[in-house]
Amino acid sequence: MRILPAAALLLASVWSLPLAAQDTADADARLRALYDEYYRWGLEEGGYRETASGELEQGPNLRQADAATRERQAAVTAAYLARLDAIDAAALSPAERVNAEVLRAQFNEELGDARFREWEMPFDSDSSFWSYLDERRGLDSLGEYDDYLSRMRQVPRFIDQNIANARAGLARGFSVPRVTLDGRDESVRAYTVAENNPFWAAFAQMPDRIPAADRQRLQDEAQQVIAEQIVPAYSRLLSFLQDEYLPQARQTLAAEAMPDGPDYYAQQIRQYTTLDLGAEEIHQIGLDEVARIEAQMQAIMDEVGFTGTIAEFNEALRSDPQFIARTPDELMGVSAYVAKRVDGEIGSYFGFLPRRRFTIRPVPDAIAPFYTAGRGGLDSCMMNTYDLPSRPLYNIPALTLHECSPGHSFQAAFQREVTGEVPAFRRNLYFSGMGEGWGLYTEFLGEEMGIYRTPYERYGRLSYEMWRAARLVIDTGVHHYGWTRDQAVDYLASRTALSRHEVNTEVDRYISWPGQALAYKLGELTIRRLRARAEAELGDAFDIRKFHDVVLELGSVPLPVLEERIDRFIAEGGPGLDGVTYD
Repeated sequence: MRILPAAALLLASVWSLPLAAQDTADADARLRALYDEYYRWGLEEGGYRETASGELEQGPNLRQADAATRERQAAVTAAYLARLDAIDAAALSPAERVNAEVLRAQFNEELGDARFREWEMPFDSDSSFWSYLDERRGLDSLGEYDDYLSRMRQVPRFIDQNIANARAGLARGFSVPRVTLDGRDESVRAYTVAENNPFWAAFAQMPDRIPAADRQRLQDEAQQVIAEQIVPAYSRLLSFLQDEYLPQARQTLAAEAMPDGPDYYAQQIRQYTTLDLGAEEIHQIGLDEVARIEAQMQAIMDEVGFTGTIAEFNEALRSDPQFIARTPDELMGVSAYVAKRVDGEIGSYFGFLPRRRFTIRPVPDAIAPFYTAGRGGLDSCMMNTYDLPSRPLYNIPALTLHECSPGHSFQAAFQREVTGEVPAFRRNLYFSGMGEGWGLYTEFLGEEMGIYRTPYERYGRLSYEMWRAARLVIDTGVHHYGWTRDQAVDYLASRTALSRHEVNTEVDRYISWPGQALAYKLGELTIRRLRARAEAELGDAFDIRKFHDVVLELGSVPLPVLEERIDRFIAEGGPGLDGVTYD
């Protein structure tokens, strides 16, 4: 018997299928080849490699950030999009149709950034290109330390490329608004001296398994690189920020005031919300949500016997010492206890519970003064312990739900463990509408879980929801309607119990990062609307655990893709995940 080559066997199996199945198999195969190639290309361009477990780790190279590289990458992305357009979407299987929609959204986001040369504004009041290049803890192996040293030697090149990009942005009026930048240069200062330089932290915490001779070599090389390359590079950066960027940064606030401003802001809205909404429609949604939440706030004020206005109640809460942690550990302890109480309830709301654990860390000192209240991820969620009077404890339960569990840390672990069939290119994508919408939804879910134990904690939750609703009004108010910073600050401060420090840092974030703040509330509204539809149409067949599992199982996707999935969930009768037992 003649043995067919593998390719001939594959063709023979395809030819034996009905025509429609052949079309689907061909379309699926073409799409898989496309996104696998795109994924490998992205790893190479970003300086990453994949471990045996599927995790990504940085290799010995820092990515290139110069304009020529970014333009070349955009051209490659456009070619990938053209190949995607050539695949018949109607012929794809349901699972691959989702992958195609996610891939298209990612291509459009990258091309949108390239169209407006986003790389020419490489930082904002919240995030920067220079703050995450150093390793803050000891590394695991000799090879990882050698890779780290290799990246450290490339830091000067990376910083100089970003300085050149920022200069180009300044020259055309595409910059971070000056009013949002006070003190941001201070985050660079710690890197401009060799003593206690943040890049040294990983070498000061080397594990004992690194042999003594290698330990000495690595530490000697690190000291030399820090003194001769890191310190001069960051000193150049500090001089650039203080002598050029801050004096020349634009005085206007609105994204629409920049070159191609209206189109740029519309693109930012689409990128962060994944929805086809205009600024004026979003503004009205925000006003409606603000009015709804104010009524609920008033009910709690009546419950505790406060007779003034919401603004007066917020000011009273800000100045009440009973809500201020005395030490960072006290704040961290409140957060940790909230997370453990969530552990006691979470099985009633999710069928699949991930095995991976997370920790709770303080925001690093170098960025804490202008950082948000917290942020969550796979390995840890961070709580900001800087300026404790600005971190009232009645906000900590909502913040912990959002950033830790069942918010971002839980969400990341769930998706890492459940979505094994998700292609590699999707594992590290993040669509803010879906991701941040889920985080805000979990704050609401905390009411049902019984996490808020006092009227003040419930008010803190409403204050946080108001914070996200007010963003819709403020972001569009600043970038479309021309609001001043004072208008934005007054609007947020009078409607939330956020501290004055947080109000100011948050408003600066919205001004310097157009569109991103819109994702939270619009995403949460979408999830709650879809849940209400599923409850109404499924009736007694609705199981909250199955709904939540199906939402998270999708991974990070554009919100229209989530809506399509929940429509199918309803049509199929509300089933949960395969392999999960729902007693």
